[in-house]
Amino acid sequence: MAKFQTGVDGSATSNFDLGGTNQGNGYFLPEVYSKKVLNFFRKSSVVEAITNTDYTGEISAFGDSVNIIKEPTISVSAYTRGSDTAATLLTDAETQLVVDQANAFKFIVDDIESKMSHVNFKEVAASSAAYSLKDAFDFNVMKAMIDGAGTSIGIDAADGDTVASDLSTTTTSIDITGDVDPLDFMARFARELDEANVPEEGRYFVASPDFYEQLSQSSSKLLSVDFNAGQGSIRNGLVSSGKLRGFDMYKTNNLTGTNAPDTASGVVLAGHMSAVATAQTITSTEVLRDQDSFGDICRGLHVFGRKVLRPEALLKGFYTID
Repeated sequence: MAKFQTGVDGSATSNFDLGGTNQGNGYFLPEVYSKKVLNFFRKSSVVEAITNTDYTGEISAFGDSVNIIKEPTISVSAYTRGSDTAATLLTDAETQLVVDQANAFKFIVDDIESKMSHVNFKEVAASSAAYSLKDAFDFNVMKAMIDGAGTSIGIDAADGDTVASDLSTTTTSIDITGDVDPLDFMARFARELDEANVPEEGRYFVASPDFYEQLSQSSSKLLSVDFNAGQGSIRNGLVSSGKLRGFDMYKTNNLTGTNAPDTASGVVLAGHMSAVATAQTITSTEVLRDQDSFGDICRGLHVFGRKVLRPEALLKGFYTID
């Protein structure tokens, strides 16, 4: 049986006990890893499904920036026959999406591993790297979305009613097992977006598994009707084949306790996909021989940027479960 080789400090220095100098996998191309990582990554990212990714192709390195032109606001005035009309001067107001975030991956494929034909270690390693990048990317972006949300929905400490309040107002979490039904909680998000004239097409709702557990219990028909029509197919965290309260429903484990009023509270996000822009790419992958073992090191750098473009189209809410 293969075993770990240990160094002077007792730590493992390679995946298997080295039995020779065979370099059977010493000539694979780094581009293959780059493509595999991106392919796996794009199949499982919640953030890519709920944000505007139009600017991804415009970046190539850490520190790049994309200038995004804001839509001008045109004034309308009453017109009287024979009178002059006031003109709105078009401005080129813009905001910048800066690629200022980065994560890296690195793994070693030992030469002996290439001889184990029943396991494709290259593909397994690329899939694992992609999952780790996706998890870190989603958590980072959703944390920024929570920070940049224009409105928070919770219980106002003053009167105990369900309200939508500015971020500067103290709010406490809604008990979705007693005070408010989860569907009513979602309905308030829909109302806020309606009042902000946010388009209905492209709205999303993101929550943790415990929220969806309570949602399914609020009506026995939800699981059979709304949740994937009984198909059970989940891709990119999408948990519903149809819309619920006008939202595409997504599930993630990267929201629990994040920026909540207390550690016992959960957080949900709701909004329109135009509210946040993201741009990301794997800038480079490289392969080099490991100096301490008979294997190849594969490493890569994933860079990305995120920007809240429309705070009014991005909401967060806090809840607790008794």
